[in-house]
This record gives sequence, structure tokens and C-alpha cells, in this order.
Amino acid sequence: MGRPDAKAKKRGIRRLFTWKKLLGTFLLLCLIGIGGLYTVYLLVPVPTANAEATMQSNIYTYSNGKILARTGEINREIVGLEKIPLPVQRAFVAAENKTFYKDNGVDIKGTTRAAWNTLTGKGKQGGSTITQQYVKNFYLSQDQTATRKLKEMVIAIKVDEEMSKPDILAGYMNTSYYGRSSYGIQAAARSYYGTDASRLTTAQGAYLASLLQAPNQYDWTSANATGRKLVEERWNYVLDNMVEMGWLPAAERAGLKFPVPQAPKPLPGMEGQTGYIVEAANQELMRQGVSEEDIKAGGWTITLNIDEGRQKDLVAAVDKELEAKLDRKGDKKAATVQAGATSVDPKTGAVVAMYGGVGATEHWMSNATRRDFQPASTFKPIVLASALDNEATTQDGREIGLGTVYDGDSKRPVVGSEIPYAPENEDDRSYGPVSVQRATDKSINSVYAQMIVDVGAEKAKKTALDLGLKDGQDFDPTPAMALGTMGASTLDMAGAYATLDNHGAKVTPTLVKAAQHRDRQVETVKQTGEQVISRRAADTVTQAMHSVVENGSGYRAAGDYEAAGKTGTSENNRSAWFVGYTPELVTAVALFGENTSGKIAEQVTLTDTVDPGRRANGGGVPAKIWGAYTERALNGGSDTEFDLETDGGWDGGGRLPTGTGSPTPTEEPTEEPTETATTPPARTPTAPTTPPTTPPTTRPTPTRDATTTPPVPTGEPTGEPTTTATVQPPDPDLPGDDEGAVLPERTTQQPR
Repeated sequence: MGRPDAKAKKRGIRRLFTWKKLLGTFLLLCLIGIGGLYTVYLLVPVPTANAEATMQSNIYTYSNGKILARTGEINREIVGLEKIPLPVQRAFVAAENKTFYKDNGVDIKGTTRAAWNTLTGKGKQGGSTITQQYVKNFYLSQDQTATRKLKEMVIAIKVDEEMSKPDILAGYMNTSYYGRSSYGIQAAARSYYGTDASRLTTAQGAYLASLLQAPNQYDWTSANATGRKLVEERWNYVLDNMVEMGWLPAAERAGLKFPVPQAPKPLPGMEGQTGYIVEAANQELMRQGVSEEDIKAGGWTITLNIDEGRQKDLVAAVDKELEAKLDRKGDKKAATVQAGATSVDPKTGAVVAMYGGVGATEHWMSNATRRDFQPASTFKPIVLASALDNEATTQDGREIGLGTVYDGDSKRPVVGSEIPYAPENEDDRSYGPVSVQRATDKSINSVYAQMIVDVGAEKAKKTALDLGLKDGQDFDPTPAMALGTMGASTLDMAGAYATLDNHGAKVTPTLVKAAQHRDRQVETVKQTGEQVISRRAADTVTQAMHSVVENGSGYRAAGDYEAAGKTGTSENNRSAWFVGYTPELVTAVALFGENTSGKIAEQVTLTDTVDPGRRANGGGVPAKIWGAYTERALNGGSDTEFDLETDGGWDGGGRLPTGTGSPTPTEEPTEEPTETATTPPARTPTAPTTPPTTPPTTRPTPTRDATTTPPVPTGEPTGEPTTTATVQPPDPDLPGDDEGAVLPERTTQQPR
């Protein structure tokens, strides 16, 4: 017999741990647990998205869709689920969470299994649903803690109640990290397969879904043999799950081959011309009402009008005609030379190419868009356009046209102005009686100073603003304005000349072709087509500038195409310009002298930089760059001719109408040009076939001495001031570098 005390003890234990008590205790613990979880459910809110989850990059593309640049700290571009092929969506579900469309955001079974496998040493497993992973990516951190995991589960349940399954799946695919610094399916598609997410195949989608398990280890191009084996096994696992779930026909599955991704490429940076173009595009968007904060937030796909081929052509032309000839590191003077250029389609206003400088990471200010340098004599055609459009007359009542004769002597005081002005021509050269056409060819300052007085400086300013130049850039309506004393950018000048090229119908240069955000689209600049000056005026100016290229200071820009243009060289040779156009293309090229060695950038002379011992004229390097670029951009040349309507007629072949005073290129120049004049332009200029009806523009060698006054042309106002002239050498009629402007001193310094 057992001992009585032992039996009594067993009965006491049984009474203490009866099955009823155990069940009651279990149920009580369950109730406490459920209550605790419910309390947690109530206390844990759905937080706002973490900063990184909403950050996106901006994508800037060429006009052909090829990516020019990607900006932003996070390489992500959010796309809607409707832009992702259905098989690709299903591949992600098959890879990560087959119960996704049925569960309530948490898979208790999967989580328990994963925890057990981890505890028993069968490998660390996640067990998280797609909803949980989305919550972790979008709302929480990546910390591996019990507290964070509990929050993740609770928030996942709430998110599943508040959001649709498609929205959760889209959020998951857009916030996940795929390796190669790519966040989101769109960035991954471009990085691994060079395509948009909308064009992914089933096989490619399965690979990207496989990557999420171990992005860096599973990158095929950098993985070791083990990594490649594992990712291929994972890829097969995804496809097999799709077949199992009825999402992929077995026959199609059997025909799929592993889609080897492309080698990784560095993200497009801001070096070279890219930074200049991106900044100019952002500035244009801000002018259209997009805030700077909105742009920085990211998510924009900005398609530019920049033509990839022409952009490369412009850079190549600058490299060939300028950079290859400068020693920027060893020559302090050469280091001060800055080049800028803008090229525009005159029919659409599209900015097809832009050159901002040696590189945005080296010289921060864009030489294409800066307005702190003077356009100099490239402004003269605008004065002529104003005179023609306003049907202005000279002081004695003669209507101004290309054949109108002016006194072209240097330092000749203007007549009819309350502001005294007597500009010096380049090299202090006097020309005597000279037609407007000849004055345009040779960029004679004295003629245009008088012309702007004749037309009225205020009217000339209005014409300039109508053509697209910007006010507030030292735009003082004075006689000196004729010589380009205001500030202007190559973008401004290209736009103004594009309107002339477009027969006087307004052209607004536009860099941004389209700007789309996930939830909106920005209206880009529209071309008004408004006739801002008459066609007759615009076409007559084109006629005048065509002669500048064929017979005048812009001859180095000539080629196997019909072109019109104007040179310009500013005060103290601080800037040198050539702005010109063909029927298809308008381009402004400028050189600026800028010393950036100090704390404040200072405008300096270009003399003795690109041409040792000489001025840097607009007819030199700028015209050469313009010609080299235009030839490339037009594929070697063009047969398209100007379609002009002028009072004097136009034959499109370089011949000027009778009476315009076209120079006859038969006399020798007085000074050796920077490039031998024996190499003729591609299109040979032709002299008038009949004698001019106005006084001839070519003159024999003058015989007057220093005390002789020049003859006053017929019709000049009586009492016209006469100036003492020096004995002149023979006047050059062959193309030369006779342009330039001596303008009032600019003392303002621009910040670096």
C-alpha cells in the first residue's frame, strides 16, 4: 500500500491542475493576449510615410526619349500599376506572397513557419506578406526588432482595410530596392534592361521579382557562380508558381529563357553640358508656375527639345574651333575665355542644342543663358528691323532701306539727338558715303548710331522687346543702344533672330517639350505666331545679313547652305559674337572674357587670347564655331533657300537687288585678316549686274589730306556736321574683320 501522504499530495496537485482550470487559464491568457493586441491595434496609428519612401528622382530626356540626366538623392520614379504589364505584377505576387489577394495583410501561418524555421536553424526567413513589406518600406525603418515587427503587422492589417490590393501592390513595387541604386520597378527596369516598366517581358519581370530577396547577391553581372545559381533557381521558382496559380501557360513557361540583364551603367551626372541644360530646364519650368520645392521633391519626367545629335555636333564644333586651341591650365589668359551657344528651330522654337561652358561642374554659370555681357553689334539688325517696320526716315526725310546712304566716318556726331554721341568705328576707320547694306556688311558703328536716332531709340527698344529680348538689362533707349550696350544671352539673341528667320512671326525659344508628374502635366511654352514686325521688314533684314555672310565680316560662317548672320564685338573686347541662321536653324555663339580667380567674377578683355596679339572678333572664332556646327547639324549642307519678300526683290543666290550698294569683292584688304582671304566661302558672292542708283559704296583710294572734309552725299541734311578725316588706306571690299563696337564702359561686376 502506498503511503497516505503521497496519495494525498497527488490528489492535491490534480485538484490544482485540473483540465478545467488549465483550459480556463489558457482561455484567460488568450483573452488577455487578444485584449493586448486589440489595445495595440487601437494605439498604433498608420504613420505618415517616411521621407525616403516618397523621394523620387527627376528624369530628363532628349527629344528622342533617351535619358540625358537623372537627379535626386533617390533613384526612383513612381509609376502607376496600370503601366506595369499584368504578368509582371503576377510574377511579384508569385515570388513573395501567393496568398496576397486573399489574406488580410498578415499571414499568421507563414509568419509562424518562418519563425520556427529560424529558431530551429533552418535558415533565417521573413514570412512577411507583400502588405507587410510595403508597410516596412513606406512607413517604417528597416530595423530587425520585435517592436518594429509588431508595429509592421498591426499597421499592415490597418492598411489592408484602408487600401485596395492593387494600390498596395503598386506601392510595394515602387518602394522596394532592386540593387544598382535603383528604387522602384521603373528605375530597376531601366537599370537592368534599359527599358520602361511598361515594356518588361514576363521573364524580365520574374528576374526583377527574384532580385528582391537579395538584390546585390543576385545581380547577374556581378554575382559569383553561387549567386547566379541561386537567382536562376529563384527565377524558375517564380515562374513555376505562376503556372501553379494559373497565371502562366505551361507551354509558354517551357519556352522562356533566363533574361540576362545588361551591364550596369553609371547614373547620368551633372558633368559636361548636362548640368547647364538641366538647370535651364528647371528655370523654364519655374517660369511656367512649378515651384522650386516641387521640382526638388522629384517625380518629374521632363522631355527636352534637345536633339541628341545636334547637341553632340555643337560640343564638337566648340572643341574643334576653340578648346583644342587653348591651354587653359598653362595659360592664364586662355583660362579667361568662356564660350556659350544656343541653337533653335525657327519653325517651332525648340532649343535643339545648348553649350553652357567647359562643364557645369567646373564653371557653374551657364554661358548660354547668362545676360551680363553685351551682344554688341549683333543688335544692329534689330535697329534696322525697327527702322524698316516703322518706315522710318533719315533726318532729311529719305525712307531707310538697304540702299539708303549714310555718312560712315568714324567719330561722326549723331544728328537729331538730345544726347551727344560720336562713336568710333573699329580701328577708327572712316568710310565716307556708304549704303546701309555696306554698313551692315562692315558693321559700321557711326551709321547705326545715326539710324537709331532716325527711327527713335524708344521704338527700337520696343522692337527688341517684341522680338524677345528681355528688359531690365541696361536697356537704356539712347543712341549707344544701337551698338548693343544692354545685356543679353545667347538664348535671347537666338530667339530674336529666329523671329527674323520666321518672317517676323514671334518665336519663343523653348527647352522643355513636355513635363509630366505622376498626377499632373505642365503646359509648356506655346508659340504665339503673332506677327511682331512686318514680313517685309524681317525679310529685308535677312537679305542684309545674308550679304554679311557672303560679302562681309561673317564670311567665315559661310558654307554649302544659305545663311544670314551678324558679327559683334563689345567694348574693350569683352565679348565676341556671331548670331546667324539658315532657313532651318538659328544659332547664337559668343565668347566672353571672364576672370574667375577671385571671389567675384570680373569681365576682362579677350584680346590676345584666341588670336595672339589681336582682338577676338565675332567674325573669327565665333563664326568658325557657328559654321562648323551648322555644317554638322545640316548633315554637310542644305539646298533650302530663303523665301523672302522684300521691296527690292530677292533671287536667293547671294545677289542683292540693284541699288543696295553691294560691295564688289575685287579690291585687296588693307590688313591681313586672321585667316587668309584667298579661301573663298562655299557660295561665291556675285556683284550687281547693273550700276547702283545710289552713290557707289566702293571708293578709289582717297586723296584728301587731314584737313579735307568728306563730301556730303546728295540728300544729306544741310548743316550736317563735318569731321576732319585722316588719310585712309584703300577701303577693303573683300571680307575682313572690320566689325566691332566701342561702347560706354561697364563697371558692374557680376558675382561668381
